[in-house]
Amino acid sequence: MRYDDFRRSDDIEDRRDDSGGGMGGGLGLPMGGGGLGIGTIIVLGLVGYAFGIDPRILIGGAEILTGGGQAPTYQTDRKSATTKTGAPTDEMGSMIAGILGEIDDRWSEIFQASGQSYSGPKIVLFRNATNGGRCGMAQSAMGPFYCPPEKQIFLDTGFFREIETRFRGCSGNACKFTTAYIIAHEAGHHVQNLLGILPRVTRLQQQASSKAESNALQVKVELQADCLSGVWVNREEKKRPGFLEAGDIDAALTTASAIGDDTLQRQATGRVMPDSFTHGSAAQRKQWFLNGYKGGSVKSCDTFSASAQ
Repeated sequence: MRYDDFRRSDDIEDRRDDSGGGMGGGLGLPMGGGGLGIGTIIVLGLVGYAFGIDPRILIGGAEILTGGGQAPTYQTDRKSATTKTGAPTDEMGSMIAGILGEIDDRWSEIFQASGQSYSGPKIVLFRNATNGGRCGMAQSAMGPFYCPPEKQIFLDTGFFREIETRFRGCSGNACKFTTAYIIAHEAGHHVQNLLGILPRVTRLQQQASSKAESNALQVKVELQADCLSGVWVNREEKKRPGFLEAGDIDAALTTASAIGDDTLQRQATGRVMPDSFTHGSAAQRKQWFLNGYKGGSVKSCDTFSASAQ
């Protein structure tokens, strides 16, 4: 991926020098009256390792299904002690600022074409752990996630090394585009938030009669975010021909396959349980990214229609 001419966004909070001391009162998980076991919390937190939205929303949904009976809530924001704002100057930080700048520009064009205005998310870079505002504590083990009430993407840059070394999702120079794919997926959740999709799905999950039904809705959310990331790549390629290099799309598809629910479950337990999927199978994630990449429009990403697979 060629990114030298990307517009660098200043909507970056760089907390990588923050030790996490400004966190305040602990995890801030949205727990109900019954409470979840620590094993369940850990499992749901690890869901975020596969590009999820704020894991606390999933934990809150599980709490409802296990008898806690309360909708997800968010704690009062407490600012992190050490924050640098603006586009970072190191290589990784500068690339991320460039990716965000291009994502914002392309989505602004898409929204403007439909008579709407677009305001992009902010990215918070951190190491190990940081204050997640009203979403509680952000931790590396959660992977990248989008916090809807803050309209922020929380990202430990060490995750990209995990994609290459642990998940074998990319290798070499192609990992730069994998980084863009991951950020574009999280920005896809921001688009869903602006369009009212996330609040609507949360309400439907609260009304769901089973965990499988709630999980199925979450899969549709995640596959749509994969598709929206493909839409951005389509629009970016038209705006900046040649920004993609040989192997980039294959790297994104390899990453999508590496973090498919069936792949992760097979690696962890040796068996696949489709009813427990929260992000979609490897084949589904690849297909919906390609749907967005080939279609280039939000209409290409209707994962909620009856015919969507």
